[in-house]
Amino acid sequence: MTESGSNAPARVTPWRMNLLLYGLLVFALIIFGWTISFQFLPEGEQLTQEGDLYQGVWLEINPPRGPIYDRDGYLLAGNKIVYEVGLELQYKGTPEAIARVLNATIGIDYAEALSYALIPFSEDAVYAQIARDVSSEDAHDLMNLLADWQDNYSGDKDEDSLEGVVLFPYLARTYPEKDLASNIIGFVAKDDKGYHGLEQRYDNVLSGASREVFIPKNPNYASELPDIPAGSTLILTIDREIQTMVETVLDEAVKEYDAKSANAIVMDPTTGEILAMATTPRLDINEYWNFEEVFPGTTPFNRLVSYTYEPGSVYKIFTMAAAIDSENVTLDTTFFDAGYFEYGGIVVRNWDRSAWGQQNMIGCLQHSLNVCLAWVGTEMGADVFYEYMDAFGFGHYTSVDLAGEATGRLKEPGDGDWYPSDLATNTFGQGVSTTALQVITAAASFANHGQMMVPHVIKAIVDNGVQLDIRPSIYGSPISAETADTMNYALSLSLENEASKALVPGYRVSGKTGTAQIPGGEGYLEDKTNASFIGWGPTDDPKFVVYVWLEEPSPIWGSETAAPVFSELAQRLVVLMKIPPDTVRTQLTANN
Repeated sequence: MTESGSNAPARVTPWRMNLLLYGLLVFALIIFGWTISFQFLPEGEQLTQEGDLYQGVWLEINPPRGPIYDRDGYLLAGNKIVYEVGLELQYKGTPEAIARVLNATIGIDYAEALSYALIPFSEDAVYAQIARDVSSEDAHDLMNLLADWQDNYSGDKDEDSLEGVVLFPYLARTYPEKDLASNIIGFVAKDDKGYHGLEQRYDNVLSGASREVFIPKNPNYASELPDIPAGSTLILTIDREIQTMVETVLDEAVKEYDAKSANAIVMDPTTGEILAMATTPRLDINEYWNFEEVFPGTTPFNRLVSYTYEPGSVYKIFTMAAAIDSENVTLDTTFFDAGYFEYGGIVVRNWDRSAWGQQNMIGCLQHSLNVCLAWVGTEMGADVFYEYMDAFGFGHYTSVDLAGEATGRLKEPGDGDWYPSDLATNTFGQGVSTTALQVITAAASFANHGQMMVPHVIKAIVDNGVQLDIRPSIYGSPISAETADTMNYALSLSLENEASKALVPGYRVSGKTGTAQIPGGEGYLEDKTNASFIGWGPTDDPKFVVYVWLEEPSPIWGSETAAPVFSELAQRLVVLMKIPPDTVRTQLTANN
């Protein structure tokens, strides 16, 4: 994290303009709140003695919660004016009249309002908070009734009195894009705390420091404004246009493949910046109280970060990369696939139960042969294999800047429940527990010459007018640049050789499908899978890496479901990212 600054004139961006507006707004709200709290007192009740300086109420003033913007300045989380309605018990008027008015204007139950209005004034009870989150419309209705009462009130003790009712405006969270990127943002509930995503992870940063302020009864003494800095602003790596596109494609995929959920991440492999992270279902976070309906039981708010599952055949690329990097095989190494492989007391078979005969390592990847990859893993040996899988980050946190990250689990020799047979099955992603974020973070190293970058969604933090930029940081280098380039080439060739549905017209891409059976009962379910595809492009100069994961689609195969979804995403992505086709880029390079 570094502080940015220069002598050059600062570019006026939308979030800078909004920051200025938020500062002016909080200043105005404080003045407005003081004014509202006194304007409805009968004129005869205004206090003039010197001792009146010490009469008033203590209020906790919260600064405006910092806004959240996408990388181009689009507001994803902001604030709106709502009101707190309360009662100054020392000056309260007729309880029944107060209860009737509050019921009619802000909708609070009459009996509840009356119970507040009947609270006796004492040293320990000077103010009753009746309602919060009152909309501007309802608050204005109440203000109008109070103003009418004030205009017509004669001061007769037998008249109904609304004295003591006060309103204090404050800022509450609002999400103008509703459910867009909701799984990333999280939400703020009525307790003013952040839940899930960025709202939870950066709750203290966004909320700023509250302060107790004494509001004197006599507005003549309300001369000093408290200096309460607003919460920090978050500027995300998320691109609103890409996020919208990904969510649209995933919604279509759920319908087309009758999937339980569809999920995808788009990342810049050279920086670790997450350009989009989308899941289904999503929640309109303005209506966060529907959380349990949208996410019943233990359903995670963000599957891509918090949900662990067996990744299946996409995991084969990590096994092959480890074997090449450790010089146990090359792409030209051959293996005769007899359709089965015995190791550690079990028999491994291919996904189609067939024997594929003589294959080189590209053929093993192209046909996604479990038998071949199990053999490759045993050629490395357990120590080497698990050392590489650790280096790829499996079983560890990625350190993403979001709440709720899970680690998954990679059993290793020495663990009480690890057996030699695990080496054979782990090579093709069975018996391994990962998150989608781990998979894309590890795979991005193939598109970045062997370097894994820490995934992140925060691009910059603006605190008290100072912008702190988040620098990309290296998570690790699990394989050499040479191995990464070799895998990049092999995974492009294997897609082309099989005429994969993941191919993108005009662009060469690299990638691998995955189809993982889902554990259930005493074994694996036959008709339910996690289908996935990990891919990146353009192959010669990767600008994006995309991971697609469909939960329980039909048909069950990643090659038939996740692969075409990847292709659709990539075709739209190259347009949004303004990436020219391969022939155009080649020509431009030649001309330069």
